[in-house]
Amino acid sequence: MGYTIGVDVGGTFTDVVLHDTYGAVSVAKCLSTHYDPIAGIVTGVTRALGDRDPAQVTRVVHATTLATNAVLERKGVRVAFVTTQGFRAAIPLGRYARVEEDRYDLRFSPPPPPVAAGDCFEVVERVSARGAVLTPLDSGSVRRVAAEIAERGITSAAVCLLHSYANPSHERQVAAILRESLPNVVTSSEIWPEIREYERATTTIMSAYIGPLMASYLSRFRERLAEIGINAPIHVMESSGGVISAELAARRAVATIESGPAAGVLAAAGTGFANVISFDMGGTTAKTCVVRGGRPEITHEFHVGGKGSFGGRRAGTGVPIKTPVIDLAEVGAGGGSVAWLDPAGALRVGPHSAGSSPGPACYGLGGSEPTVTDTNLVLGYLSSASLALFPDLARKALDRLASPLGVSREEAAYAVHEIVSASMASAVHVVTVQRGIDPRGFALVAFGGAGPMHAARVAERFGIGTVVVPPYCGVASAAGLLSGALSTERVLSRLDAPDPAAVFASLAADAAADLGVSPSDPGVLVSRSVDVRFTGQSHDLTVEWTPERPVLASRFFERYEEVYGIAQRGEIELVGYRVRVTVPTTPSAHPPGIGTATAGRAAPGTRRAYFPESGGYTEVPVHTRDTIDDGPLHGPAIIEDAESTIVVPPGWSATLAGTRAVHLTRSPTCPTP
Repeated sequence: MGYTIGVDVGGTFTDVVLHDTYGAVSVAKCLSTHYDPIAGIVTGVTRALGDRDPAQVTRVVHATTLATNAVLERKGVRVAFVTTQGFRAAIPLGRYARVEEDRYDLRFSPPPPPVAAGDCFEVVERVSARGAVLTPLDSGSVRRVAAEIAERGITSAAVCLLHSYANPSHERQVAAILRESLPNVVTSSEIWPEIREYERATTTIMSAYIGPLMASYLSRFRERLAEIGINAPIHVMESSGGVISAELAARRAVATIESGPAAGVLAAAGTGFANVISFDMGGTTAKTCVVRGGRPEITHEFHVGGKGSFGGRRAGTGVPIKTPVIDLAEVGAGGGSVAWLDPAGALRVGPHSAGSSPGPACYGLGGSEPTVTDTNLVLGYLSSASLALFPDLARKALDRLASPLGVSREEAAYAVHEIVSASMASAVHVVTVQRGIDPRGFALVAFGGAGPMHAARVAERFGIGTVVVPPYCGVASAAGLLSGALSTERVLSRLDAPDPAAVFASLAADAAADLGVSPSDPGVLVSRSVDVRFTGQSHDLTVEWTPERPVLASRFFERYEEVYGIAQRGEIELVGYRVRVTVPTTPSAHPPGIGTATAGRAAPGTRRAYFPESGGYTEVPVHTRDTIDDGPLHGPAIIEDAESTIVVPPGWSATLAGTRAVHLTRSPTCPTP
C-alpha cells in the first residue's frame, strides 16, 4: 500500500487530499496558519493520514502561494540588478498603464520598481541580437560591481545582459565572478532566454527576489514532514499545470507564482467535459479559466502585483513575468470577502478579505465585519460541517449593513450574495465574451469551498445550462495536484533558426535534465511548439511544431483568427522554439472523482433558506450526494458535502453522475437575468 498526498495552501483554508493505491480518498480541511503555513499543512496532513503509516507515503505534491504573496507584499530578499552598460535605468523607469481609478488621479504616483535605482549596476560588454560579440566583457568592471554589491550587504543578484538569449557566454562569465562573493545569482539565460529585454529582466529579478525564500521554505517543509515520518519526494505545482521537483522549484521559483490556481484548473479539466469554464471560489479570491478540448488555455506572459480588475493581469500593470502559466482571470471575491459601505452609502463587497484570522464573524474567532460566508449562513445556504459556525454572530454582523441601508437583514444578505455573484461573473466575462467565446456552449465546473453556492447564479447570467460540481469540490485544487504529471518547459528565441531540429534537441535535453530523465527514456513525452508571427509584426502566437512550412503557416493562420477574429494571410517568421518534457504520473495518482465517498456528511432533512423566486424564506430539502441517486432533484434545494455546499436555485435540477459529480441543469424556461 502506498499513499500520495496533495497539499494546497489558500488564503483562508489549507486543503489536503490523500489517495491510496486503490483510489480511496481521505480529505482534510483546516484554517491556514499565516504566521507559519507549514504548521497548518502538518495539521491537515496528520488529519488526512489518520492511523495510516506515514512511512508509506510515496509522493507529496504541493501548491503554494509563497511566491505570489512575497511579490504582492514585497517581502522578498533585496536584489541587485546587473545589466549591460547603458541600460541600468531600464528597470527604475519601467512602464505602467494607468487603469481604472488611476486615470483621473491628479496625484498619481506609480508603484516602486522591483529593484531600487541604487541597486542597479552596469558591466562593460555588448552582444548583438544575432549573438555576435560587439564589445568583449570587461571582467574588471564585473569585479568592481561584485565588490559594491557585497559592500551593500545584498546577497541575491539578477543578471540580465542585452541579447543574452542569442549568446549567453557573457552572462555565464558574469555569474561565475559574482558567485565568488554572493550566495544567490540568477541569470536570464538560465531562467527564460526569450526576447523582450524588459520582460526578461523582470522575470529574472523576480526569480532572484523569491528564490531564497522558496528554497528556505521547501527545506523547512521537508524537515517538518520528516518529523511526522514522511520522507517521500516533494513536488511543487508550477504555473502551467506541470509538476516539478522541490529542488527545481527552489532554483526556478518564478515558475510557481500561480501554482495553486493551476491545480484547480487541472481538476476542472478532469471532469470528462471537453469544453468547460473552471470556476474556483475559495475564501479569498475567485478564479476562472477556459478549458477547450480538455486542455486549459496557456499564456506566456502575465502580470503580478499590479492593479486592474482581474488580479493584476492587465498589460502594463504589475511586474510582467515571461513564463508559461494557465490563463486565469481573478477577482477579490471569496467566502471571506468583506461587505462594506462606501462614503456614498453604496454597498460594496471585497477585495479585502477576513482570511483565516480573524475570519468571518460566524467563525467565532474574533471577526466582526460581515463577509460573504456570513451572508450565506444567514440566507440558510450554509451550515456547520468541517468547521463550527455561529449564526447569531453572522446575523449581528449583517445588521451592521442592514441598518444604514434601511432594509431587512435578509435583504442586505441577499444583496451581498448578488453583488459577489456579479463580481465573479465579470471574471467569466473576461475569459469568454471579452475574447469572442460564447460561454453558452460550455459547462461551468464549480469548486472551492464557496464555488458551488454561487455557481448556478453565475451561470444564469450567461445562459449556461450545465453546472458540474465534482466530488471533493471543496478541496479540488489539492485533488488536482495529484493528476499533474512531472513536467517542465524550456524556450529559446532564435529568429528563423537554420536548424530547428538541433535547437529542439538541445532544449529537450536541458528540460529532461531538469526532471532527472532522458528524452529517450520509455514513457517520457516531448512536445514541441514554436512562436510564429507575420513578418514585420512585433508579437507572436504559439502553435504546435511541424517541419512542413505550409502546414505550420496554416496552423498559425487558424490560431490568429481564433485569437483576434480576423482571417489574415501573409509571410510568417519563427521567433522562438519551445519544448515541454513530461513524465506521466504513477497509477496511484488518480484524478478527482475516483475513490470512496467521504464519511461524515449531514443527514437528509430540511432547512429554511432564502430564495426571492420562492417568496423569501422557505423550507427546502437538504441532501447529500448519497441521497440524490434517484434524481433529478428539483430546486430550490441544498446538497451538502463535508467540505462544501451546493445550492440548487429554483429553475435548476440536480442529478448524480457515475463519477459522483453533481450535474446542475437549468430549466429551458428559467429566464436569464
